[in-house]
Amino acid sequence: MAQKQQILHQQRPFSSSPRSYSSISNRPIFLLSRNGLLLLLLALFLLLGVFLPWPGSPLLLLPNRVSSPSYDTSLSPQAKSEWRDYTLAQAAKFVAKNGTVIVCAVSSPFLPFLNNWLISVSRQKHQEKVLVIAEDYITLYKVNEKWPGHAVLIPPALDSKTAYSFGSQGFFNFTARRPQHLLQILELGYNVMYNDVDMVWLQDPFQYLEGSHDAYFTDDMPQIKPLNHSHDLPPPDQNGETYICSCMIYLRPTNGAKLLMKKWSEELQSQAWSESIRFKANDQPAFNLALNKTAHQVDLYLLSQVAFPTGGLYFSNERWVKETKGKHVIIHNNYIIGYDNKMRRFHDYGLWLVDDHALESPLGKLQ
Repeated sequence: MAQKQQILHQQRPFSSSPRSYSSISNRPIFLLSRNGLLLLLLALFLLLGVFLPWPGSPLLLLPNRVSSPSYDTSLSPQAKSEWRDYTLAQAAKFVAKNGTVIVCAVSSPFLPFLNNWLISVSRQKHQEKVLVIAEDYITLYKVNEKWPGHAVLIPPALDSKTAYSFGSQGFFNFTARRPQHLLQILELGYNVMYNDVDMVWLQDPFQYLEGSHDAYFTDDMPQIKPLNHSHDLPPPDQNGETYICSCMIYLRPTNGAKLLMKKWSEELQSQAWSESIRFKANDQPAFNLALNKTAHQVDLYLLSQVAFPTGGLYFSNERWVKETKGKHVIIHNNYIIGYDNKMRRFHDYGLWLVDDHALESPLGKLQ
């Protein structure tokens, strides 16, 4: 009986209420008898199963934990309060594997895209490293209800009802927080990979992170590069601009990577959103400025275009896709604006996995 309770408890990150256990017999227990000792041990195991979470539980990291709600039902007000107190340091420590954290930032309208991305990450056996930075409380509670410990909210929370389109002020506010999140994780001593959730992994990207550079990133230009192209930061164009994507970044906890994140944050703080520049009002131009201004201080590495193609190439050049088949690692669904348009394109190219493979995601089927 005790063994059964322990197994059940290990399968459930949150323990059940003490009321869910029936009371032991009301017959008198004689402590010196063999039966009395057995019953006493049984009661002790039951109490431990009720009040102590499994050893890896993120709730052990939370302050002032009184009790935990059932994982099978919606989170109670007490559990919601506990997850609100969950810090980035606690979350990173819980999910980090081999010193690495994989980060995405999500608001609740994009939970289906999160699930689609997670399926592809799970197929490469890296899902346990994932930390979802929830931009609203709905996302925080939903992810931690389904997958305890894998979501954290860094205040202030954003509006949870709007799927912000590229170029909108909401989109700018959403993306402008990114370098600070990544810097905090670097300051904690972890390697960090950032992904937007409109991506799909076809292979394991970690095998392409060659050497020990400070920062790895991808080109956002759709023009075809030679397979053996340079891994240096591309030179600015005639307008003095580079077009590096800020949606797939890998950073090591080095002084160079931290400097890059600080400079990126400074560039974002120096610009304000306005209707006149709305198609440049996102975090990517500031990231490119930061790259160029710190290039002499930071060890930078441009990832292979064929492995990490921009959506402007992958979804627009069928011939190139066929010629490079089997070499693609992460597909980014950019160069298209709008939630429905992104989802439709994933469907059209067989990259929308949620409908048939939701159970491969740690979140399962989202209702």
